[in-house]
Amino acid sequence: MTQHFGLLGKSLKHSFSKSFFSNYFSDKGINADYENIELVSEADLEVFLKKDVYKFKGLNVTIPYKETVIPFLHELTPEARKIGAVNTIKIKNNKLTGHNTDAYGFHQSIKPFLTNQHEKALILGTGGASKAIAFVLKNIGIDIFYISHSKAGDRIFPYNAVNNHMLRACKCIVNTTPVGMFPNEQEMIDFPYQYLTADHLVVDLIYNPEETLFLKAAKEQGAMTLNGLTMLKEQALEAWRFWNNGKY
Repeated sequence: MTQHFGLLGKSLKHSFSKSFFSNYFSDKGINADYENIELVSEADLEVFLKKDVYKFKGLNVTIPYKETVIPFLHELTPEARKIGAVNTIKIKNNKLTGHNTDAYGFHQSIKPFLTNQHEKALILGTGGASKAIAFVLKNIGIDIFYISHSKAGDRIFPYNAVNNHMLRACKCIVNTTPVGMFPNEQEMIDFPYQYLTADHLVVDLIYNPEETLFLKAAKEQGAMTLNGLTMLKEQALEAWRFWNNGKY
């Protein structure tokens, strides 16, 4: 019997997951398929999760539903509950269980590059992806601050507050926003790149294009740069383990 998996999101033309899992199933001889499920509103998401979800064994979740999906699930893993965002759903015995594999993927991708200089970090964006990044960095012991256009609060600063002093203190910068992602590759984050140095690690969770204008500008200042491709592969494999081996 064919197992069915898929990705929930709003605009999925850029998505990595379908090609990754289709190739994975083919390479491993797994009788399964994977489809993109585009849902234009939260109302459509609710209808899908109440009516059409049960033919699937597992789902991934992407922008903009990593947080809004939570009220429609029956259960969360402890990690997903702590993070407050879900990117993976297991469907078993008519029960939807939410998990977050972004945290695992990010940790796997970043750990070879961290040094004792990376004591403080700036996270660009405050959406669902930023929550998994913050969870990982806090667990490592890195002090975090957020940069946001839309939110204000404790440890959340506007973009125009980023200055030389802040970047001297924060040697790790992670972009969790979609700015510069295909098909809008010419978009660029307004950021004081001139204050970046060879001591900085600059991460962009975007993987298409491989090098955003954000990463290119950081590299020109000598910073170590990392895109989101390794994280994406690692979180996808962790999602597969979650769906199949019953470790949660």
